Amino acid sequence: MLNQHFIDMCGQKSVIRELFMYGKERAAEIGYENVFDYSLGNPSVAPPQSFTDEMIKLLQESEPVSLHGYSPTLGIDSVREAIAKSLNDRFDMNYEKKDIFMTSGAAGAIAHAARAVTVPGDEIITFAPFFPEYRPYIEETGAKLKIVPADISSFQINFDAFLDMLNEKVMAVLINSPNNPSGIVYSTETIDKLAMILTEKEEEYGHPIYIISDEPYREIVFNGCDAPFVAAHYNNTLTCYSFSKSLSLPGERIGYIAVNPACGDSALIVDMCGQISRGTGHNCPPSIIQLAVSKCLYETSDLSVYEENKNILYTELTKLGFEIVEPGGTFYMFPKSLEPDAVAFCNKAKDFDLIIVPSDSFGVPGHFRISYCIPTEKVKRSIAAFEKLAALYN
Repeated sequence: MLNQHFIDMCGQKSVIRELFMYGKERAAEIGYENVFDYSLGNPSVAPPQSFTDEMIKLLQESEPVSLHGYSPTLGIDSVREAIAKSLNDRFDMNYEKKDIFMTSGAAGAIAHAARAVTVPGDEIITFAPFFPEYRPYIEETGAKLKIVPADISSFQINFDAFLDMLNEKVMAVLINSPNNPSGIVYSTETIDKLAMILTEKEEEYGHPIYIISDEPYREIVFNGCDAPFVAAHYNNTLTCYSFSKSLSLPGERIGYIAVNPACGDSALIVDMCGQISRGTGHNCPPSIIQLAVSKCLYETSDLSVYEENKNILYTELTKLGFEIVEPGGTFYMFPKSLEPDAVAFCNKAKDFDLIIVPSDSFGVPGHFRISYCIPTEKVKRSIAAFEKLAALYN
């Protein structure tokens, strides 16, 4: 018999992905250049040349059987060592190889982290707005995902609501900064306050409360923004990282978990992740991609286009009357829609071949997400479509 749970999930597909497919179909009808598709967070800049060069070098110079063989369960030792060193160099930490577990992107990292620190019935708290896929990442573990309502004035943490939600069943807090979908970066003040609360609650409840820090946009931070490295502020932090955005490699599915060595169970958690893989069929990302990214740990793609696109959109949309909390990073913006029904608003945008994502699945009503990782010239041309959309409400 087919599994009814997954049959039911077929009727709850990702709104983002469905809009992306609509955009592709519309582009086939009228031309890609005529569709302003702000749906999917797919990087619009090339990987650094060093990554391409390293891939070519590996293919040309490495012994093929060894290059394409299975990597160790926890990832290739030299790669794990290089990642630990890069984190120490950049953030003044003390990671070692034993604290690093290689994963298939940040999604794989979060799925492993959640399984490592919870059992079915435990709770994980996250903060709206949040990436919609957190629901299956967490709920498929048997844990319960609890959502703290958003402070829409700043999109920093709503601490009053958070304190009301904390209880002895909470084993982890899942945060995402820089944030998808708002583009907001949690300040040092915010992270320190969160750390203080969790430290007090650990003592009260008699068990660790982990921060699972989802950080695929860590390198996309705009000029002057306060962007703390979370693990430097809280011992029990599991950092979940992806190279999808920093190196523009989303299709390669490569990332890692870094367990803060100050966490009492650091080495055990990484070893557990290897065993979790046995039950999920994860079994390590590709060896060649692990090796290639390990040579690019101090580099990024040219990410400056995202700040340029943000500046254009923020300036022009606020002129049109949109209320926006200005992003501090990522390539996302989360304006308030011009009517309470965000789905209806985004459907009207389609009439101008403007594809934007309604906010409902992000846990916040009445907003929409713009993913502005598209060519700058297209961003500029899209302003006319936003003008037409806004005119419907004047």
